[in-house]
Amino acid sequence: MTTEGPEPLCLGAAVAEALAAQHLERDAAGCLDAALALATTLHTPGQRERQRRLLERAIEQADGALAAAAQERAALQDHELAGGSERIAATRRGAHSTLARAHAARAEDALHGAGQLSLSAQRAPTREACDDGWRRVEAIVTGAEASARAAAISATELEAGSPRSRVARAARAAAHRAEAAAGAARRIIEERNHAYTFHTDNGFSFGEGWYVAAAGALAGAAIQIEPGKAGTPQAEAFLRDAGLSDHLQAYRSRPRAVKQTTEIVARAFKAEPSSAQRRLRAAFLGDVPIPASVTGWVDRRLAEARAGRSPRKKVLLWIREGSHHPHRNTTLAELLELTELVQRTGLVPVLTGDAFRGGQVPEGAVDMTLFWKDPTFRQLDMRRAQLQFFEHLRRAHGLVGQLGVTTAGMDGPALLGLPTMYLTDAPNVRMGEWVGAVPGYKEVVREGGYLERVRRGLSAWAAAS
Repeated sequence: MTTEGPEPLCLGAAVAEALAAQHLERDAAGCLDAALALATTLHTPGQRERQRRLLERAIEQADGALAAAAQERAALQDHELAGGSERIAATRRGAHSTLARAHAARAEDALHGAGQLSLSAQRAPTREACDDGWRRVEAIVTGAEASARAAAISATELEAGSPRSRVARAARAAAHRAEAAAGAARRIIEERNHAYTFHTDNGFSFGEGWYVAAAGALAGAAIQIEPGKAGTPQAEAFLRDAGLSDHLQAYRSRPRAVKQTTEIVARAFKAEPSSAQRRLRAAFLGDVPIPASVTGWVDRRLAEARAGRSPRKKVLLWIREGSHHPHRNTTLAELLELTELVQRTGLVPVLTGDAFRGGQVPEGAVDMTLFWKDPTFRQLDMRRAQLQFFEHLRRAHGLVGQLGVTTAGMDGPALLGLPTMYLTDAPNVRMGEWVGAVPGYKEVVREGGYLERVRRGLSAWAAAS
């Protein structure tokens, strides 16, 4: 009677596991070599995704090789079969070498991905989209940290067997690269900038400062001022006068997108419109009388236009002439149409904004374009003085509303309560947040009959007490 029956069966299973482990280890190494060979072409379309798939397969196959090698070793040990130890050790060395280097490459790729995604997240138009983007950045960083740990484990395994071998040294170097990449990725999150930038560069819209300041006053948003520009001291003076000193922080790169602030302001107005408007008026205008320098300048210009003592109500007609999105600029034909429409409604058109390039100002219109270039509105208090310009027109000269193409210059007075109609070729997603939220703020899309809608709006302003 023989007792050797079970051993051939177990030996067959061990051989099968050995073949499987070797096959998986070779496949993993091949995938890793193919992935690393793409290093110089990752900037071309599709190559980075291809590398990620290859790294994923390399890691999956290497893990499978380790599992198969463990099963082979168990099968041999359970039945006290000799042999196979060196084969198993070689398979494990190969698999751990692949894992250390593949996880290093994955961590470095994660660092790249986290950096790219963090930039787009910061530029997102809403806070929700921004925060969602950063949650995805967090997931990528967590993956990088997991890869760094896995690379360190494989390097330690190789060092335990032969600490001075070339394979062990290469694995430890890979583990160090993975750790560095994961640390850099984590710093992207730690250094996230939650502030909104109050731009003082002429390349940015002057009016966007109203959004940033309003977000600080209404929702406590952190603000940083663009440094070293001609308008930097004036911006800081305005924000401090508005009571926002506690919301100011030192300037850092990668701030939140200013686009998000219109939605922040809209939320505050939707919650408590009257309260929001009162708070902004208190912050932006203060509780002191409008300076004589501002009131005198406005009074003189109206007197020169023979409208200084006119009891007739007035409407601002905004002119936009900018290099950014020039297709949005005011056209002379539409401006003349609007001017005539304002006059037919019994209102006095007051041109403001950029320069009027249509020759002679239309009969009966008041030219107050480029008012902000006068020294009166270029002092340290220029931001508040410009808002006081609109406020004095409203208090003393019957200003009842403003009309024009979408331009951020209109939005400071709009936030303070001046009824507003802005013209646009298509619904403006960003500024549409204010429609129905900021009192009197209306969007007029240039569709069939849009001038009739403007006329009705002007008539309502003319009839208002």
